[in-house]
Amino acid sequence: MPTEAPHRARSMAEMGAMQAKQMTHEDYLASVRSYKPRATDIVISPFAKCGTTWLQQTFHTLRTRGDMDFDDISRVVPWIETARALDIGLDAPQRGEPRGFKSHLPYDLMPKGAKYVVSLRNPKDHVVSMYRFMEGWWLEPGTVSLTQFAQSNLARLGEGPDYFHHLVSWWEQRDNPSVLLLSYELIVTDPVTTMRKFAAFCGIARTRPCVASSMQSIRDRAEPAHADGDENASARVGTSPVPSCPPTSG
Repeated sequence: MPTEAPHRARSMAEMGAMQAKQMTHEDYLASVRSYKPRATDIVISPFAKCGTTWLQQTFHTLRTRGDMDFDDISRVVPWIETARALDIGLDAPQRGEPRGFKSHLPYDLMPKGAKYVVSLRNPKDHVVSMYRFMEGWWLEPGTVSLTQFAQSNLARLGEGPDYFHHLVSWWEQRDNPSVLLLSYELIVTDPVTTMRKFAAFCGIARTRPCVASSMQSIRDRAEPAHADGDENASARVGTSPVPSCPPTSG
């Protein structure tokens, strides 16, 4: 009997089954448990497609005065949940201080003891961005519509850490001095103000030349409005459902 050639998912159910094979729940838990927070750590933890990459790049360029010598921002600001699957040591030396990490965890599942930065985004825009990100990576282009994608996500609300669980968990911490909440929309319309607030929270010098240098470095790589499109390239290489066919979404 002929074996079916590898292919991207052609339905949401098939995508879920494929993703479940890539990173086990044990790997996920082991990665989170391996992170030992320090009081000066900065953990960037928006929900997926809500500004994570822009915040990672902003943080790293501020702490290093403009370093952009990396192929994937998550190699210099590591992603906590994928550490074990990608064989990344969370205690390995970083290029600058303070230490920084990426996550998508809600507050209730987050290891406590660090400082946390979360940007919040219009849920409609989040869904559209996530759909475009998945199509051509996990989903075969043209096989799942945006409506089907959105309905599938809505049907699973309450079954795990979804968008609204994440949102409410962090919103409840809005008065916590160790938590900084930001607006994705303000990041796009007024990145300099956001950058100054972010730098102050992290304890990083926010002189005008420093902020200008960071802004220029980020502009040279990607505009803020599109910065979430290049997210977790290293994870995508390691988890492509079709290894011989590189991801097409960006």
